[in-house]
Formats: sequence, structure tokens, C-alpha cells
Amino acid sequence: MTVLGEYALWAALPVGIWGALLALLGGARGRGDLVLSAERSVYVVFALLGVASAGIIAAFLGDRFEYWYVANYSNRELGTFFKVAGLWAGQRGSLVFWALLLAFFSSLAVYLNRRRNREFMPYVTGVLLTILVFFLVVCLFATNPFERLPFAPADGRGMNVQLQTYWMTIHPPTLYLGFTSFAIPFAFAMAALITGRLDPHWMITTRRWTLASWFFLTNGIIFGMHWAYEELGWGGYWFWDPVENASLLPWLTATAFLHSVMIQENRGMLKMWNMALVVVTFVLTIFATFLTRSGLIESVHSFAQNKEIAFIFLAFLGVTMAISAALIAWRREALRSESHIRSFLSREAAFLLNNLILLGAAFAVLWGTLFPLITEGVTGQKIAVGPPFFNQVNVPIGLVLLALAGIGPVIAWRRASRRNLRKNFALPVVAGAGAIVGLLSAGARDPYALLTFGIAAFVLTIIGTEFWKGTRSRSRIEGEAFVPALVHLVARNRRRWGGYIVHAGVVLVFSAFAGQAFDVEVQRAVVPGDSVAVRSPFGHTYTLTYHGLSSYDARNMFKVVGAVSVRRAGRELGVLTSEKRFYTTSAEQPTTEVGIRSTPLEDLYLILAAVDDVQGVVQNDPKAQRATFRILVNPLVSWIWYGGLLMTLGALIAVWPESRRERSIAAAPGGREVDEAAGVLQAAD
Repeated sequence: MTVLGEYALWAALPVGIWGALLALLGGARGRGDLVLSAERSVYVVFALLGVASAGIIAAFLGDRFEYWYVANYSNRELGTFFKVAGLWAGQRGSLVFWALLLAFFSSLAVYLNRRRNREFMPYVTGVLLTILVFFLVVCLFATNPFERLPFAPADGRGMNVQLQTYWMTIHPPTLYLGFTSFAIPFAFAMAALITGRLDPHWMITTRRWTLASWFFLTNGIIFGMHWAYEELGWGGYWFWDPVENASLLPWLTATAFLHSVMIQENRGMLKMWNMALVVVTFVLTIFATFLTRSGLIESVHSFAQNKEIAFIFLAFLGVTMAISAALIAWRREALRSESHIRSFLSREAAFLLNNLILLGAAFAVLWGTLFPLITEGVTGQKIAVGPPFFNQVNVPIGLVLLALAGIGPVIAWRRASRRNLRKNFALPVVAGAGAIVGLLSAGARDPYALLTFGIAAFVLTIIGTEFWKGTRSRSRIEGEAFVPALVHLVARNRRRWGGYIVHAGVVLVFSAFAGQAFDVEVQRAVVPGDSVAVRSPFGHTYTLTYHGLSSYDARNMFKVVGAVSVRRAGRELGVLTSEKRFYTTSAEQPTTEVGIRSTPLEDLYLILAAVDDVQGVVQNDPKAQRATFRILVNPLVSWIWYGGLLMTLGALIAVWPESRRERSIAAAPGGREVDEAAGVLQAAD
């Protein structure tokens, strides 16, 4: 199977080149037969990449250490679970996996558009196959996963110990799904520029693709935060690592596009801006892939061994940006706005400000990420940029974005009247001010935390009021009970109400970030029987009693485990354990498994920071029980995961296909708008 996979990877390249040429030639000459052949080439490339990926997995499962990739990322003791994940554990396999997912989405796009959008499809197919050809060239000539060693070692070096966790099978594939699926909106944007058909049709066609990409990116980022929080043993969930930043960049610009596209649909504005956002977001997905795999910037996530591919990726990025810019310049007259912003107190102005803030955040993150490379090129020395810079720049930006999440959806189009502002914002402002006053009276003093919770209360009040008014109006008009009225209200306009749910999730996540201002940390060296008291920011005290260390063997490792019992107000809460894991392939670099007791308000987080005498513990020496623990109380961390679930739910609602009846209502002259407006007016009366 492995040899067949190697042949399949080589066969995919000429098929991809042939298909790309046929697609572009068929589009230029109006030859449907050539376009059909090109579309079939997409299916063939997908099938061949599937065989190639299966070949790589077979090499891992069969312990084929004569292959360089397997020898460097697996060993005989590695579990089957991780051998399958070896496909994306390193640079060589992950690029094949990237191409496989891109080929899958390309095949899906071709299939779904086999009877529609025929004017776009030649160029959509050509663009997608060209991207696939680039990745195939990189896989075959720069990072071939089927490269053989001069001899087959008896065993491999094993997988990076930080990757040997179940999150390895969830987080990278989810991010890759987000990166690769955005190639579809980019391909349609290029097709619209080439054909000159620049009405909103191409955006409507790709709306769900964009939402799907945003959905996968959001979940991928949340999964990565959960991975860092549970597995890295440092007590946090985001460190502004270069690869973390790389995944955030396209999310920021995709979020900007999802908001600004509504201005084009409703007011005919920002056509060139939206086209540029699609290009920038796609370029950033390639940049994120490049940054992770080039090895130019040091990161705990970096998979790179071959830095030469950096120049290949940079060349591709340069060509992509140059061609895109040329096409946009060529169509600049057709991309002119049909109207202009009449007032800064309007929805379009709020959305534009939202876009500018999101792009400002993206630039700040990009600048901080690339700064070490820039300084090395100019001065010869790398100057690292740490979390303080990113926090100082992005916290104020985040607060403005949080406020706009409430203002943008409810302020009036064109020009907001005093009545509109008073009706929509009087109660939320009171709620936000009340939250700040309440927290001040409770003893909170951190200014950013106070502002975050105040703005969060402001936004949640707006969202809750919108749901209440809309549901009550529908219940009154249709004679439905409250819950069915709510369900039908959301179903009638999934995009709008799904967006509100996403915004509510964002509020929870930001509130969790603000909870960091009240973190408590204690570090103590203890022997069995010692107790440590840790006071929570919510007023109660945890008492942790240390019971001792034990050790035992597990597959591919041995573990040293520290056990601590937890009491609060005299009540036993159970036992927390934290581990040091010593892998057979890298025993000198142990990893830490933390113990977490999680509640909606706070997490009690236990880290086995150091063991004085590991060898003594293994030999059951009773004198070798001294250990050092870090104990943290992290308020509101669970709200990140709850907020992530809400964002996922909102995105799913927004992307979910409409029924025929709903499409007919939406297609009727003013149908959906009349339905929604009736509800709002009824609520206002």
C-alpha cells in the first residue's frame, strides 16, 4: 500500500497540471467539454491524494522505518492512535494532508456547482487545481514523505512528546479544514474578477463556504487553547506563540469579511474592500501553513526540518498577491461603491469601524510575529516579542470590538436617529454601568477587567432584548407559545439570529479573558502530610493536603504521580493528581499532566512542578517523596469553552441550509424583511 501511495502522489501532479490547463483554456474558449474534463481531474486528484495519504498511514502502522518520515515521527511503542495521526504530525505528511483536504473541498465545490454557476466554474476549477499543483510540487520535490533512508533503522525516534495527546487528532485537522475551505471563496472571487461578473452573486454563492471556514477556524483555535490549558502544564491557554498567531490572523480577516459583506449586500458599498479581504484571508491561510512548516520562526508548534521550503512558499505568496492585485486593479471601475456613508452614526459606519479594528489587530499580531525576523535581517540579532506587547496592543482593540458586537447589529442603516439610539441603547448602557458599579462595590479594581465586564453586560443586554422583542412579536402575531415562537423566529432568518448567538459566545470568551486579572497562584515544596491553603478570589479557601508520589509504567513512558486531597469549608472535594511523564524516546524532557477541578466560576489547577528524586520514587524509597507544586485558582476559564460552544452553535445555525418554504419566503419581494420588520415594529408599540 505504501508503494502504491508513492505512485499515486506522483500521478496526481500531471493530472493536476493537465486539469488546470484544460479549465483555463476551456473558460477562455467557451469549451464545455474541456471544462468537464478539468472538473473530472479534480475528482481524480482527490482520489490519488487519498491513496497517497493511506500509503503514509500504512507506513506508520507497519513500522516502515526505511522511510525518513516514519523513522523521525514514530517508533514501535507508539500507539495506533498516534501512528494514524502521524499523517499530520510532521512537515512532510501534513502538507499531503493539507492537499488532501483542499482536493476534497474542491471536489465538493465542483459537484455542488455541476448545474449552476457555469460561467464561474472554469476559472474556479483552474484556480483550485493550480493551488493543488503548488502543494504537490512542494510535497514531491521539497518534502517528499516517501523519501527512503540508505538503511532501515531498527526503531524510530518517536513522535514529539507534546503531540502525544488526544488533542493531536482534533486540533490540527480542524484548523486545516478552516484553512483549506477558504480556498473556495478565493477561487470564486478570482473567477468573478476574470469574468467581470462582480455583482453580489459570487458572494452569495460562497457565503456558506466562508461561514464553514470561519466555523472550523474558530473551533480549531478553541481546541488549541484547550490543548495548551490541559497538556502544556503552565496554567494558561494562550501565549501569543507564532503559530498560535498564525491561526488567529485569517480568523480576524475572515471575521471582517463576514461583517463587511453585509454592507455590500444592503448598500452596494465596499466592493473592492471585500474583494481585497478575500484575497488577504486566503493569503494568510497559506502564510499560516508556511509559518508552521518553514522553521524560520521558533515555536513549540513548529514541524519544520527543511527551511528551504520557506522560499517556495514566499514565491507562491508573492505571485498570488501580484495576480490578485492586478485583477482588482483591472476591474477597479466595476468595483466602485454604489453609495457612500452618510453618517458616522449608522450601521454601515459601525461595520466599517469593526473592519478597521479587526485589520488593525491583524496587523499588530502580524508585526509582533515577524518582528524577530525583521530585527535579525536588519541587525543580525533576533529580538523576541512576548505576550506583554500583544496584550498591551490588543486588549484595548478587543474592548472596542466587544462594544461593536452589540452596537453594529442594532443601530440603524444610513443614519441613526435619536429615537433609534435611545430605544436600542438606553437600557444596555444602564446595565453596563450597573455591572461596573457592582464589581467596584465587590472590591474589583482592575480597569480592563471592569471595562470588559461592563461592556459584556451592555452587549448581552442588547442581544437578550433583541431576542425578547422578536420572540414576543412573533408569539403575538402568530399566536404561538414562547419557545416555538423563538425557534421559528431563528429559523426564519438563521443568518441574523445565528450571528447574535455567535456574539453572545464572544462575550463569554472575553469575560473569561478578563477573569485572568483575578488569578491566584501559590508554589510550595511539600512532604507527605503537608497542607497548603489557597484563597479563591470569590472569597472561599481551598485546603490541599499532599499524600505522596507513586510511579508506574505505561506504554512508551513511565509516570510519576503526585496525589493531593482538596477540602473547602471543611467539605471534602476529592483528590487531584498531577503527573510527570518520562517518555522512552526523550526521558530527559519530561512532560507535565495537570490536575484540574473545574466549576463554572473557577478552576483549581494543580501542577507537579518538580520532583526532588525521581529515581528514589521509582525505587519506592520513602525518603524520596518531597515535591514542589504550583497551585492556581483561575476564575471563569470554563466560560471560554462555553463561549466556544455558543459560537459553534451560532455558526451552525447561520450555515444550516434553508428549507424550500423558507427560501420561497426569502425570495418573495421583501418577504423576509417584512416578516422581521413586523416583529420589531410590533415589539416597539
